[in-house]
Amino acid sequence: MDKILLRKKLLEKRRNMNTDDIKEKNKLIKERLYDSGIYKNSKFIMAYIDFRNEVETKEIIKYSLKLSKRIGVPISIPKTRELIISELFDFDKELENGVYNILTPKKEFIRKISPKEIDLVLVPAVAFDRKGYRIGYGGGYYDRFFEKLDSHTIKLGLAFDIQIIPEVPAGKYDLPVDYVITNKELINCKDPD
Repeated sequence: MDKILLRKKLLEKRRNMNTDDIKEKNKLIKERLYDSGIYKNSKFIMAYIDFRNEVETKEIIKYSLKLSKRIGVPISIPKTRELIISELFDFDKELENGVYNILTPKKEFIRKISPKEIDLVLVPAVAFDRKGYRIGYGGGYYDRFFEKLDSHTIKLGLAFDIQIIPEVPAGKYDLPVDYVITNKELINCKDPD
């Protein structure tokens, strides 16, 4: 099955999850993330801001700020299909609806940072496989962004268990994540066996 059909099918599956199920799975994902050495050792986290039934990140961002971790959030630039990362200090005061109706920093709160400063990236997707390849939303934003990261930066996908599929049809420009956390497990994509 090609990526377009898979994306459509999996988005439908995610849309059909019931609210209580989503709430419970989000709680388990957050607990698994907070318990991981990957999270505990991170100092600067780049986190997507969830929309459309993605794994919820608002509480992760707020909790991380309370722990004095630095947080960066993406700003999408549709013309070049790239992400600019802006450091966030206050989730409740600094954001507004932006491109694709995703919360993004207000102009006066844009604090651009170099991708080289980030040590952990929380990555959204429609689906992941166990090798770390993902089906995104088709814009290529994250693959372009991954190329700008330092080799030490950990790319960690967040997904519900229903978003893990046997194999993602990967193209030559697709770059995998290092780990995926679901409500059931932490998947090491660098060592999938």
